[in-house]
Amino acid sequence: MLELQSYQTILLEGAWLTVQVALLSLLLAIFLGLLGALAKLSHSTILKGIATLYTTAIRGIPDLILMLLIFFGGQMLVNDLSYRLNGWLNEVAMHFIPTHQWSAFLPDYIDISPYFAGIITIGFIFGAYMAETFRGAIMSVEKGQLEAATAYGMNRYKIFTRVMFPQMMRHALPGIGNNWLVLLKTTALVSIIGLQDMVKIAGDAAGSTQKPFTFYLAVAFIYLFFTSVSTTFLKWAERKYTIRTR
Repeated sequence: MLELQSYQTILLEGAWLTVQVALLSLLLAIFLGLLGALAKLSHSTILKGIATLYTTAIRGIPDLILMLLIFFGGQMLVNDLSYRLNGWLNEVAMHFIPTHQWSAFLPDYIDISPYFAGIITIGFIFGAYMAETFRGAIMSVEKGQLEAATAYGMNRYKIFTRVMFPQMMRHALPGIGNNWLVLLKTTALVSIIGLQDMVKIAGDAAGSTQKPFTFYLAVAFIYLFFTSVSTTFLKWAERKYTIRTR
């Protein structure tokens, strides 16, 4: 326990970082989920195809592989594009200024932050699950109400914000809650790309003190606390939303 107390402050900082990553990833996942659901329900064959490919690929590839692929592969892709763009810009500059010497218009190496990479990756992954959740919720809204709103003279934006979205959220809330709980636990994967979250800190501390059980058990209890609070809040939200609709 003395080892745990000495790492208490930094472990709590890592826990706060985990919460930040989870909440920002959730916002991105909801945004991508709404776009994906609307695309899958649209009349455009291209949009349907893109959304179907997105949800099928993401749900069929393990989260760990996607995390490594997007972080390391994405970083290599960005730097390769930066190098090629630098070469193209220099060719253009030499065409107009013959005396121009090679210079890097963009940084030689772009280092992607593990913090933003983790948020983007987790948000991108769970956007696919949110898309299916929102698609089912949208299909649960009675078409008669949408037709009545159209007959009343509402435009598409008002129909979505005043009729579709409130009722859709009532059906989507249980699915969003389940996705959030899984997303929260998935944040443990960001430790493999170097982010100093509580899992990474616990791993470093366990290696230094040779007390892996102590530190990983502490992290397990922190995650259990987060999920318990989330479950309580979700039950309250579902109950309040149901009462409001009645």
